[in-house]
Amino acid sequence: MVEESLKNKDNPLFIRRLKEDLKDFEGKPIFTRRFPITIKFYLSEAEKELYNEVSRYVIEQYNRALQSDKRRNVAFALMILQRRMASSTYALLKSLKRRKDKLEKILKGEEKQKDLSALAQVGISFEYEEIEDLEESERWRKEEEWESVTVAKDPEELRREIETLNKLIEKAKKIINSEEEVKLGELKKAIEEGFKKIKEMKGNPKILIFTESKDTLEYLVKKIRTQGYRVNYIHGGMSIDERIRAEKIFRDETDVLVATEAAGEGINLQFCHIMINYDIPWNPNRLEQRMGRIHRYGQQKDVYIFNLVAEDTREGKVLAKLFDKLEEIREKLGSDRVFDVIGEVFEGKNLYQLILDAVTNAKSMDEILKELDIEPDEEYVARIKEALGESLATRFIDYTRIKKMAERAKEYRLIPEYVEEFFKKAFAKAGGKFREIKGGFIAIDSVPYEIRKIAESVEFKNRYGVAMKKYPKATFDKDVAFKNPDAEFISFGHPLFEALLEWVVKDFGEEAKRGAIFKDPSGKLNGYIWFYIGEVKDGKGEVAGRKILAIYDDGNSLREINPAILWDLSPCNDTRGSFDEVSDKDKLLPFSIDAVERYKEEIAKERNRQAEIKRKYGLKSLDYLIGKLDADLVELYERQERGEKVDLPIRNKEEQKKRYEEARKSLEKEIELEQSLSISMPELLTVIRVIPERNEMSEDEEIERIGMEIAMEYERLHGREPEDVSKENLGFDIRSKGEDEIRYIEVKTRAKEGDVALTPNEWFKAKRFKKQYWLYVVANAATNPTLNIINNPAENLEPQEKVEVVRFVVPVGEWKDKKQEMWIK
Repeated sequence: MVEESLKNKDNPLFIRRLKEDLKDFEGKPIFTRRFPITIKFYLSEAEKELYNEVSRYVIEQYNRALQSDKRRNVAFALMILQRRMASSTYALLKSLKRRKDKLEKILKGEEKQKDLSALAQVGISFEYEEIEDLEESERWRKEEEWESVTVAKDPEELRREIETLNKLIEKAKKIINSEEEVKLGELKKAIEEGFKKIKEMKGNPKILIFTESKDTLEYLVKKIRTQGYRVNYIHGGMSIDERIRAEKIFRDETDVLVATEAAGEGINLQFCHIMINYDIPWNPNRLEQRMGRIHRYGQQKDVYIFNLVAEDTREGKVLAKLFDKLEEIREKLGSDRVFDVIGEVFEGKNLYQLILDAVTNAKSMDEILKELDIEPDEEYVARIKEALGESLATRFIDYTRIKKMAERAKEYRLIPEYVEEFFKKAFAKAGGKFREIKGGFIAIDSVPYEIRKIAESVEFKNRYGVAMKKYPKATFDKDVAFKNPDAEFISFGHPLFEALLEWVVKDFGEEAKRGAIFKDPSGKLNGYIWFYIGEVKDGKGEVAGRKILAIYDDGNSLREINPAILWDLSPCNDTRGSFDEVSDKDKLLPFSIDAVERYKEEIAKERNRQAEIKRKYGLKSLDYLIGKLDADLVELYERQERGEKVDLPIRNKEEQKKRYEEARKSLEKEIELEQSLSISMPELLTVIRVIPERNEMSEDEEIERIGMEIAMEYERLHGREPEDVSKENLGFDIRSKGEDEIRYIEVKTRAKEGDVALTPNEWFKAKRFKKQYWLYVVANAATNPTLNIINNPAENLEPQEKVEVVRFVVPVGEWKDKKQEMWIK
């Protein structure tokens, strides 16, 4: 069914694609390469002795008391301390100390003794999956509660256990004080190697270190600082505001970030290329989540991941075998995609359970390693590729349609240049300080108090996040930010931008509603432009679409124009343009309603297409699943009649069928509601008076018509299909499609020869489209027309910005000298 939908080019589903497979429209990989490096080491004699004694202590203490569900509870007990020990000697020491303190309080009668059943009664789970799903800080709290559980039956047993703990604590202290921990030494070498690789690839000097334990994190921060590195950290005990601040500090100030799993949630660290796993999570999915913090969209360099594994521990042997086998399979597959889908690569294997079996001696090490010893032959590799949907996803994707949608979105979207110009003017007005710096970036040195005040409210931070007091390197261009992950991307949704918007609305909103007077340097407009917000909702009450409408009234007729026309007008304090003759709003209302209705029809067309796809494939899929369950149930009912005990599978399948039937009804209702569209009454934002201002560069309509005809003819002669879009105010006059290109063409026509002027809208689009943008200057249009062609004018011309007429003027000598081609009709 998925294959059918793709063949029909309906593409109703997201096809699972691995990062390594994704490419842009030019065929370039979106994601960089990833190189996992396993650093295997052996514990020192003292460390190995401690490891063995702690394991023996845990098994002896808890095996005695666990009468029922024995293996699970012992496994859980071992999991906590064994993972502490696998993380660091310091984390183990902290756990042992907490445990000893608790037992001493119980011995003194200061605290009541808890056993495993008591913990179960107060809701402390021994299910690994449940514990893993908790928030990190909550998981730590529950694990600390567990550390206090004892199975001692009397004070004498408590004393003996405390004595054992004291011996273990002394051994751990001795190892830490010796300053000779093997793993710390390996970490130091890994950091040095990481910075060496960064230097080779000319990357950003940042290293991310992951650990599961907050105790280990605190220990590492201190140790790494003594090596001369600037260090900060992120852990689950920090608020989201504190984590975001820490992310920015790492990006802008420090060399190393030490993080727990909390850094894998909502934090973007793709400006970093090196990651070190100081300890390895026993849940393989967490390993991929860690890698995903830096190996993600926006990463510009290859990524290196160092995994530290103690090969002479029980869990270390399993992890070392796991990494070795993944590397072998990676070589056979030809890419590192195996790390994205470890579960599928080891299909049918519970990796966590294998580690647990090793830790608890439930199976021999040979048995466990044998389970991981998969032979990646051709049949196995083919099966993995098929399971990943590789062949399906590469056959029928309608790239042409997707590319067309992307191109049209690029033409109509609010380009970064608009956002940047607005921000700079408003920010300066608010008293903010910024500097233009190399590479087209800005450095924001000071955020005004009024803006900071807005951004500090709890409601604001919950919605947009934390605004910083300064930004050393910022851009408004998503593409630039993508290539420079160390730069702050500022746009809609960014806390600083949203706070600035709120300030503008608060301080100038009412004044804007009263309207304003503008001059039109082109001399074409003479009337009023009314701005409305049009909104369309669906049957669920959700907004299906919202847009700003601009309606131009010249006194004789009404027409809808592009709101971006505002960029091409200049503010005017001239009293000639009064609002005394402003149009009757009653005649505008029906026109604005019609405009929103047309907008609704556009949305309805796409909604109907999507609804048909959902009916065709969504409902059809559910019908298939329900039918399959019916067939299974018929077989089970027959087996039940023969006396077989199949009550549980029958109940499970009946419940599953019921869920599918409910999902089908829900989907049908959802489709119906999504197609039910209605408009809201258009909301009037403001109105402006526009008065014409003639100058030497004002356009003559007849001369312009000649220029457009010549440009269109030239395009057709060269095998392209030109479309006149000059009335849409898109920042170009012609969209011309060739076999493998699209030209965005701005046509400037002169009766003789002279300077040409580009509007801000045109200049911004020229900067945005670069080599796709063309300036066609038609000179001597009234007598002997010649077409002068300049590609990429934003980079090839040096116009003079004339603020008083809001135009970028290209002198006649400039465009004549820089033309790349000339055509005489």
